Amino acid sequence: MAAVLTGLMRDTGASMGLVYLMIPGDRMLRLVLISGVSREIAAPWVRIPADAPIPVADAIRERRLVWLGGRQEIAHRYPRIGMVLPYEFMLAAAPIADDTTVWGGVVLLWPLSHPPELDAREHETIDAHCRLAARLLRRAADQDPPPPHPTKPLAVHPERPSEADPALAAAALDLAERLPVGCCALDLDGRITFINTAAAELVNAGAAALIGRRPWEALLWLNDPAFEDRYRAAVVTRRPTSFTVALRPATTLLFELYPDATGISVLITPRTEGAVSEDGPAPVSASVSTPDPTPAPLPRRVEPVGATALYQLMNLAASLAEAAGVHDVVELVADQIVPAFGPEGLVLMSVDEGRLRVIGHRGYREEFVERFDGKPLTAPVADAQVLSTGVPVFFPTYEDLRRAHPNAPRYEGRNAWAFLPLIASGRPVGSLILSYERPRPFPSAERALLTSLAGLIAQALARARLYDAEHSLARSLQTALLPHGLTPLPGIDVAARYLPAGHGMDIGGDFYDFIRATPTSVVAVIGDVQGHNTTAAALMGQVRTAVHAHATAGASPGDILARTNRLLDDLDADRFTSCLVAEFDLTHHRLRLASAGHPPPLLRRADGSAEVLEVPPGLLLGIAPDVTYGTTELPWDPGSVLALYTDGLVEAPGLDIGTAMADLAERLGLSSAPDLDRLADELTLHVKAAAHRTDDVALLLVRRPMPSE
Repeated sequence: MAAVLTGLMRDTGASMGLVYLMIPGDRMLRLVLISGVSREIAAPWVRIPADAPIPVADAIRERRLVWLGGRQEIAHRYPRIGMVLPYEFMLAAAPIADDTTVWGGVVLLWPLSHPPELDAREHETIDAHCRLAARLLRRAADQDPPPPHPTKPLAVHPERPSEADPALAAAALDLAERLPVGCCALDLDGRITFINTAAAELVNAGAAALIGRRPWEALLWLNDPAFEDRYRAAVVTRRPTSFTVALRPATTLLFELYPDATGISVLITPRTEGAVSEDGPAPVSASVSTPDPTPAPLPRRVEPVGATALYQLMNLAASLAEAAGVHDVVELVADQIVPAFGPEGLVLMSVDEGRLRVIGHRGYREEFVERFDGKPLTAPVADAQVLSTGVPVFFPTYEDLRRAHPNAPRYEGRNAWAFLPLIASGRPVGSLILSYERPRPFPSAERALLTSLAGLIAQALARARLYDAEHSLARSLQTALLPHGLTPLPGIDVAARYLPAGHGMDIGGDFYDFIRATPTSVVAVIGDVQGHNTTAAALMGQVRTAVHAHATAGASPGDILARTNRLLDDLDADRFTSCLVAEFDLTHHRLRLASAGHPPPLLRRADGSAEVLEVPPGLLLGIAPDVTYGTTELPWDPGSVLALYTDGLVEAPGLDIGTAMADLAERLGLSSAPDLDRLADELTLHVKAAAHRTDDVALLLVRRPMPSE
């Protein structure tokens, strides 16, 4: 797969590449390969839901290439990406798929020097490499056992000569040392891999102390988000950029950054005030007051909060704002904090009846975490104590933790911890525990960032718990109001399916019923109440009860709708309802239909032909009190199947509903399912497989058996 990615980037001229794989059974995408970008910049998208609003998820879900021609289009269509990467670049996302399986997706980035659209050759190249990747993944999946997915993205670097010429390396070093200007090299993670003597003297630090460190971490006077942001811009856009730093009133250092696929070359030149050249990349100026530029002693693995952390905090805040239930919040927190903010372990706990319950974790074995589940809030442990005080607690070393809590268990040699209370509207809702592999001093800026992070999570968790409680009540009410089973009747077969909306969506108002109206007739009804809450669910029950009562009283389909409509007017429900009623005369084998603004039914005949029936769509129930509804009568021949459904089965973004109904009728006619249950499964398969179903679905199938059956 690594060779496929590097070959694809080489053949298309892309500056960055990322490969995602589907996690089987989890509806998640995992980032497994990166090239031309650092893990830190890619961290917000290491593990993402398959229905996330990002280009690769859309490409996988819709099995098509997604192209974004620049910053403005990215900000318009995918604002969260535009917020975290506010730079100029072009992007393509394509699915890795074969005829039967979508394995994942690939993301490619180009600088603005690329033409505004992909050409035919680039389309063919991307398609060919994605098909090759699909074949490789198919071959790997057929192995026993299949190889595991990597837990962290593997960084793939462009091909280089296998052996470097020592003479050339020595000559390059001599060249750099002879230059009167400072120069250094950064890898894609922003760490210094080389610095010449002139540059070390200009920044007033020893070269040995700088190698392997990021400039804005090692040099306190560079610890400003603006400087790190210039590095991020250079990596993402592949365009030269620069910034200036005023060390003294009359002395300024100009930093010029020149990026490529392997890292960034930096030129550092002194400038007197007013002497900054207009040539080269436009500088981004920043003035830092440093009376004494001599750096303080280098702290041990301090990672000051910079632009990347701030962008990641913004991304998490936007993601949490869209989270609905507790499950959504837990997955977002667990999947984003560990790669984006650096801890090796995370435990998220929620307050439940005076106890702390573990609701999510990463970087720990299950048996280790279980010992903390159910601890009372009065327990003398850090995660409970921070809730009683409301103050975060940080332990930079294991010795600090042991002094405060001698009996605290230690997991696999972890050496630093942050215990953060989750407080929303003055009430404790849980706690967040982060653990780190190495000692960590937690400078004040990082403590402030983590405290802000805890506040965002607390608010989201409080909203999610309220949503889950309301959703559970409404779902229980809706389930109680739907038929628990369909009573089989002689001379008629019936099957039904109900699919709730996807996770995180409100409940729907879809309903159906199958009623023995008289000794010689049955009535099938399907409908959809406007709204997605407990009020809609309660109204659904009232509509179903009214239809049932009028049907058993022998009313015609049109009269059933008219009488139910008057009831809604009397109730002053302030909600509209679509409804379709079908009456089957078992003696004369006639079918009578009436509709109140509902999608038309489908009819398949014994010869396999199928059509969308033209039933006059009357006014929705609940709009006006005195409405009449016409009744359409048709023959009910042996072997015929009538399909009643709600709009969730045929509606999808960007899809014409008329085309969707015609496609559904075609699938109904072509199906070779041996019975109605199999047929119902076939007709709902596409919505079951959808990554993000925004509406619930009801389907009711009624069949008149052949005389020989």
